[in-house]
Amino acid sequence: MEIRPVRYDHPDAALLDEQVQQEYVRRYGDGDLTPLAPEMFVPPCGLYLIAYEDGVPLATGGWRVQEDLAEGYATGDAEIKRMFVVPQARGRGLARRILAALETDALAAGRTRMVLETGTEQPEALSLYASSGYAIVEFDEKFGYYRTYESSRCMAKQLVSAA
Repeated sequence: MEIRPVRYDHPDAALLDEQVQQEYVRRYGDGDLTPLAPEMFVPPCGLYLIAYEDGVPLATGGWRVQEDLAEGYATGDAEIKRMFVVPQARGRGLARRILAALETDALAAGRTRMVLETGTEQPEALSLYASSGYAIVEFDEKFGYYRTYESSRCMAKQLVSAA
């Protein structure tokens, strides 16, 4: 297993993004409408990772600087985007490994809090994030494109150095 950085517009990223969009359609009836651009994931303002096995892309995830106060974010925030594991590779700890790598990179880039939006129709995501130290934020502190949706769950974790 190899986890490596790629651009968000890399063909493998596009392939996995199409699969995650199909997953969102199955679970919510529509894809993710959050505006994203490849430049958002370019270091030091972000990072996009893909996990490969024998050259086959199996999992993905990225972080980007997100400090839009109008959408409820705070100075120092890094936002997780496009966490996804193909169905045949689930249960192997790939999402947890990518998440840890994203947190380490965001902290090294000077970010102080990792935030994300997920939803009620993704119980495995809610479980992963909760078991990784993320807490659901209160309604009046929600952030992001889907912050007003009933099915939206915003979660956050303070990033701290292991040293």
